[in-house]
Amino acid sequence: MDWDKLRIFHAVADAGSLTHAGDSLHLSQSAVSRQIRALEESLNTTLFHRHARGLILTEQGELLFEATRAMNKRLETAEARIRDSEEEVFGQLRVTTTTGFGTLWLAPRLTQLYKKYPEMKIDLMLEERVLDLPMREADVAIRMKEPSQADLIRKKLMSIRMRLYASREYLDERGVPETIEDIANHRLISLSPSSPQVSAGKMLVQQLMAHEMPSLLTVNNYFGALQAVLNDLGIGVLPDYVVEDFPHLVRVLPDVESGEVPVFLAYPEELRQSKRISAFRDFVQEEVIAHRRRMRETVEGLAGTDQTSTTAGD
Repeated sequence: MDWDKLRIFHAVADAGSLTHAGDSLHLSQSAVSRQIRALEESLNTTLFHRHARGLILTEQGELLFEATRAMNKRLETAEARIRDSEEEVFGQLRVTTTTGFGTLWLAPRLTQLYKKYPEMKIDLMLEERVLDLPMREADVAIRMKEPSQADLIRKKLMSIRMRLYASREYLDERGVPETIEDIANHRLISLSPSSPQVSAGKMLVQQLMAHEMPSLLTVNNYFGALQAVLNDLGIGVLPDYVVEDFPHLVRVLPDVESGEVPVFLAYPEELRQSKRISAFRDFVQEEVIAHRRRMRETVEGLAGTDQTSTTAGD
């Protein structure tokens, strides 16, 4: 088959429109249409159903699109490896992680990466769905569990826990709960049990919801839950890493927390030599080390404050 015709077919199938494909390929609609018609004639089959709303792949078209999509991924991988043979770190890096971790921890720290590598182009994909790294849906992932896909290089970055936090203003108005049963007197803010989330967090939410409470707010991501807590709406179930950037949050019921949630960085084995991957990996590891140090200093500072208060009381 003609490689140029396959390239044009892939663009049309991806766009679902001759016009949109022509725009991306810098070809006229009639030129694109001629190439598709010639490809169909060479294969002696129909690749698209044509109607007023656009183009829909036939069964044979779906088979060919699956093949061209795989070819395209392999070509992107080859291009990335060729570009990474240069000494400079530049070009696009597609990073996937969860909405909560991406918005609350990773994105605020990317300033440091861009200062060091200003020509990098980060495509940050925030979603709960696990993207297929070997199929190049993304280049590198940060996930809240150890990846199960084969042919991935993985490294554990840290562990996090879900804990209870509230604003000082909310607690001044509604009082500080002393026991988990006291949650019944407060508004709980959490991810919905039906939302995609780590099992440790889901178990904690289910435990808390077992207590009857007059008011409840569920959100489908941690960014929304954090905003609700910051605006004095109630007591929120949030990942513990938020306290570094929002130190005025008050931890509630210190004995109540989820189990540990491991955070892993992963990327395909074939990108082991990628300079962009190495730059991003080193940046994340450095930020994690700094994060751990600051968290430890915060805990030690709080312990010192408590000890001073106790001594003063004696």
